[in-house]
Amino acid sequence: MVATVKIAVLGAQGVGKSAIVRQFLYNEFSEVCVPTTARRVYLPAVVMNGHVHDLQIMDFPPINAFPVNTLQEWADVCCRGLRSVHAYILVYDICCFDSFEYIKTIRQQILETRVIGTSETPIIIVGNKRDLQRGRVIPRWNVSNLVKKTWKCGYIECSAKYNWHILLLFSELLKSVGCARCKHVHTTIRFQGALRRNRCTIM
Repeated sequence: MVATVKIAVLGAQGVGKSAIVRQFLYNEFSEVCVPTTARRVYLPAVVMNGHVHDLQIMDFPPINAFPVNTLQEWADVCCRGLRSVHAYILVYDICCFDSFEYIKTIRQQILETRVIGTSETPIIIVGNKRDLQRGRVIPRWNVSNLVKKTWKCGYIECSAKYNWHILLLFSELLKSVGCARCKHVHTTIRFQGALRRNRCTIM
């Protein structure tokens, strides 16, 4: 596994990207939605199964298009570092059809424009706001089937508000980037309490 796992979090406005990240890092949730207007970088360390792993989580504002080359990537300050991450988390709101269409487009652009030799970079599709599932616009089975069988991506539904499946999301992500020690069945339990603001705790 790489020394520092670089993760990009992408999605349309208001889907809960920042809420997922903050719930994971700080175990907190705010009802007030503050739009992300600039790239935010977090540098936590996590302890899983007795081993420390450094992460670089980049929370991006909604982008019009995935940068097609390095020049375009660095010309737009909001996109810097987007083409060279080790994994992508694409978040949509299960109650908003347009937000799913957004990540569908971004995923396709990632596949078409990524750095040569990194086509196997993991992409995990995340359906957030599971707590509002009565307002779901696409049946879960339909999305899961499309994502897993056709797109060949991981799929997880979560609730940032209630901290449901947030730890599972990041443990699955680390598995996908090759963390052999993360395959223990109780990985997510070992995650709990291992995160602090930009530092790590030895468990």
